[in-house]
Amino acid sequence: MAAPLAERLRPQTLDEYIGQKHLVGQGAVLRRMIDSGRISSFILWGPPGVGKTTLAQIIANKLETPFFTLSAVTSGVKDVREVIEKARQSRFFNQQSPILFIDEIHRFSKSQQDSLLGAVEKGTVTLIGATTENPSFEVIRPLLSRCQLYVLKSLEQDDLLELVHRAITTDAILKERDIQLQETGALLRYSGGDARKLLNIIELVVEAEGNDPVVITDAMVTERLQQNPLAYDKDGELHYDIISAFIKSIRGSDPDAALYWLARMIEGGEDPAFIARRLVISASEDIGLANPNALLLANAAFDAVMKIGWPEGRIPLAEATVYLATSAKSNSAYMGINKALQVVQQTGNEPVPLHLRNAPTKLMEQLGYAKDYKYAHDYEGHFVEQQFLPDNLAGTRLWTPQPNPSEDKLKQRMEFLWKRKY
Repeated sequence: MAAPLAERLRPQTLDEYIGQKHLVGQGAVLRRMIDSGRISSFILWGPPGVGKTTLAQIIANKLETPFFTLSAVTSGVKDVREVIEKARQSRFFNQQSPILFIDEIHRFSKSQQDSLLGAVEKGTVTLIGATTENPSFEVIRPLLSRCQLYVLKSLEQDDLLELVHRAITTDAILKERDIQLQETGALLRYSGGDARKLLNIIELVVEAEGNDPVVITDAMVTERLQQNPLAYDKDGELHYDIISAFIKSIRGSDPDAALYWLARMIEGGEDPAFIARRLVISASEDIGLANPNALLLANAAFDAVMKIGWPEGRIPLAEATVYLATSAKSNSAYMGINKALQVVQQTGNEPVPLHLRNAPTKLMEQLGYAKDYKYAHDYEGHFVEQQFLPDNLAGTRLWTPQPNPSEDKLKQRMEFLWKRKY
């Protein structure tokens, strides 16, 4: 039986590798390190199907160094120690350290990651980790501090089209078929920047056509995928489309749709931490100050899921999903910080007004630091009007309250204190 198309087409060299030019293009940071023949430990962070595993294998081939792999899903601390011992025994004097590639490193427990520290620190192994989740959340700080972090991007349209043409013209099986590429919109849309998913879709639609020519159109691709909704993505159909639909259903105050998309993610085997994290983001971005309790509940759901896992974890996730979907909505804090960042980017490093500066030394005090600062608690109502923005930005408005009961109260308080319209 032939290997899957994605495996048959896996690049063997950097010249065959598609995408990530910012890392492996001529003169790019990772390319220079590889060409030098010496690499340090690093973590590759990016969405599925962008070439993290392939890149690690190419590096090992290029450096001609022993290559060991572990999966965070199936390996325990014992497996980690055994691999490290094998790596120690396989290293020759003055040779690049053996490479230990850990897929889905974000799923390693703290104890598993701790067991790696010594080997990475001493150079027994060169660690290459791959993760689809933000390493700052999932990788322990001591290990993260010993690794460079490289961010991989979803493949761009030109990259995906290059991959499609390579598949139908160079693959030993596909090039024997008469494949006519009339339209590519659906192929690109359903792949979502994921090379593996794209190749799986191509293989699926070609195999479904018994006779030549195979004419690939948007309608044909859509029809085939609807007949085989899970055939091309074992880790959850249209991963990024579904999380987008989930968040937009919450934002649109539709608890039924939000629960449906939540169920789709659960059935697809989605990482519960991924779902919980998006709920926390939604509570901050979409509900915000209209209902500050939403963030507390989303955080509580995150904690509960981390403690109890599947299948019971679906219950706090569902509770948070319904609460967020049915809650009043406001993005005033989200819009406010975006506006503030824009002002900072446009105005640069404005000096802090003297009365707001700290004055820990006598010299600073003599220079006027903290002079004329008014301590709010010394005044009636714990408030006194004074300027808190830099002089050049005095009077600038960044936060605009939105009409809902919670922010109406905040607005009234601000107008009462500052004697101006908010």
